Amino acid sequence: MPEFLPPWPLLGAFVLASLALAVTPGPAVVYIVTRTLAQGWRAGLASVAAVALGNLGNAAGAALGLAVLFSVSALAFTVVKYAGAAYLIWLGIRTLRAAPAVATDTPPPARPLRQVLRDGFVVALLNPKTAIFFAAFLPQFMNPAGSALAQSLALGVGFVLIAATTDVCYVTAAAAVMPALRRAGRARAAGRYLTAAAFIGLGVFTAASGSRAGK
Repeated sequence: MPEFLPPWPLLGAFVLASLALAVTPGPAVVYIVTRTLAQGWRAGLASVAAVALGNLGNAAGAALGLAVLFSVSALAFTVVKYAGAAYLIWLGIRTLRAAPAVATDTPPPARPLRQVLRDGFVVALLNPKTAIFFAAFLPQFMNPAGSALAQSLALGVGFVLIAATTDVCYVTAAAAVMPALRRAGRARAAGRYLTAAAFIGLGVFTAASGSRAGK
């Protein structure tokens, strides 16, 4: 396996976890779907691209920070993994306790595609929770014997691509079946439980495996 990728078992777990988190409806999915319902598939795809670019910036920032931290101390890798595991479990508990999103039949006002791109990019890039998520999520699948910067960058780009792919599927579905997706409150409620289970399960797995996960 190349230095910039973790071993196959960790890489497979990363893909599965990323799919589970990306496919369940969250704030970004709700924004993309409602923008599609308001202005059509072009605006939906523009929103997907904007959110992906903003998330990519956060992933790159998290990767650089992790690389610097791990170069200072080998112990930092284990500390970050345990801290990340605790944070993921907390995210799952908070997701379970959060009130379900209220579905609305009122779409957002139409905006020019340039403004859709700008707004989606700025909102995603300046969301500090996204950078914190990447800093907690990526180390769970990194091999401490490999390059921290290369692995975190590769995994960050991989997660963004997976999320963008699932978002495009949501845009396609929203454009095809607008009435059904406007009544997607039940899907968002189910997604809340799936997301919480993914966060908690990943955090427990990491805490149990500790620093041996990549060896």
